[in-house]
Amino acid sequence: MTTGPSFLIVGGGLAGAIAAETLREEGFTGNITLLGDEPHRPYERPPLSKDYLQDKTGRDAIFVHPNPWYVDHDVDLRLGSAVIALDRASRTVTTATGGELGYDKLLLTTGSSPRRLAVPGADLVGVHYLRNVEDSDRIRAGFARAQRVVIIGAGWIGLETAAAARHAGLDVTVLEAAELPLLRVLGSEVAPLFADLHRDHGVDLCCRAGLAELTGHQGAVTGVLLTDGSRIDADLVLVGVGVSPNSELAAQAGLDVGNGIIVDQHLRTSDRNIYAAGDVANAHNPRLGRRIRVEHWANAQRQGATAAKAMLGQQAVDDRPSYFFTDQYDLSMEYTGDIGPAGYDQVVFRRYPDGNQVIAFWLQEQQVLAGMNVNVFDVADDIGQLVESSRPVAVNELADPDVPLDSMV
Repeated sequence: MTTGPSFLIVGGGLAGAIAAETLREEGFTGNITLLGDEPHRPYERPPLSKDYLQDKTGRDAIFVHPNPWYVDHDVDLRLGSAVIALDRASRTVTTATGGELGYDKLLLTTGSSPRRLAVPGADLVGVHYLRNVEDSDRIRAGFARAQRVVIIGAGWIGLETAAAARHAGLDVTVLEAAELPLLRVLGSEVAPLFADLHRDHGVDLCCRAGLAELTGHQGAVTGVLLTDGSRIDADLVLVGVGVSPNSELAAQAGLDVGNGIIVDQHLRTSDRNIYAAGDVANAHNPRLGRRIRVEHWANAQRQGATAAKAMLGQQAVDDRPSYFFTDQYDLSMEYTGDIGPAGYDQVVFRRYPDGNQVIAFWLQEQQVLAGMNVNVFDVADDIGQLVESSRPVAVNELADPDVPLDSMV
């Protein structure tokens, strides 16, 4: 039987689930209610564009906790409970079904939503976005019927789904507005690695592509028309052009928002009783001295735990370097670090005898801002320590695979 204050978590994803878990681990005995707008208990999203999409893993493997966990830990999990209003004065939220719940502390983990295309034909049958498990199911079913797939956007989602489509034996065209895939994230020095990877696996990668419209027949998509007049046939179109934070609820309640919900280093909003974590949180990072909003799995996991501790009155902060990963074909990559608005002045490659292995480092004045290890394992922690050290490094040692990274920390 729970006693004490009531903590409410709005958002049934990874950040919310980890927050509930951390509250119990930290000894919180009060009421915990977790409201999710989906019909499923909290699950992890990376498999949706990787192993789950390729049918390499079943649905049971994606969930954060086994089904009995919520009952066993006295967490009131309410699925299909979208929150439509937040009243800060009365400390209550209202759900779409008309229910009203009160709170002493509130955590918003409302996530993000895919940006939608604004071109003619965007609403045709066969045009897909990937955000939830049903999206992944529909895309996988579409792969089974399709022959030609066009993917709009060469970001992480676009490239991972391109790899999945090729795994399914489909003809794949990827359209990217920039001159290289992942250019904004990796820069012109490293982005060609992913361009070459996909072309080597048979993807028709079209960069500097302008999208004019999606063509269709009897309500179903049949192709893509580009601004140069060329047309690409398609049985299925998948759109991956970024996401937007779901901060509408916070904005309507008068919380400070701007590229997400603005929070301090403890993930506290402009209301001392409300916190935010995950994709939606634009958080102050004291190590970087600026705000940062991160849309990756590790951030949701870390911030869920940090927010829970802060809700309990702890001075919890997570200012570790950002971390994300991808798996595409025979490439496994981890990225650790943060490149700020000032950018970098040098990229250093640590190349290994095996041509499939490499580590790239982004530097500013010989300080490591970020590192990306490709098919080189058990080095992400060392890279993170190099980033956190903020000390100049010997570039020749950084590039030498015979010099252990942990010896440079």
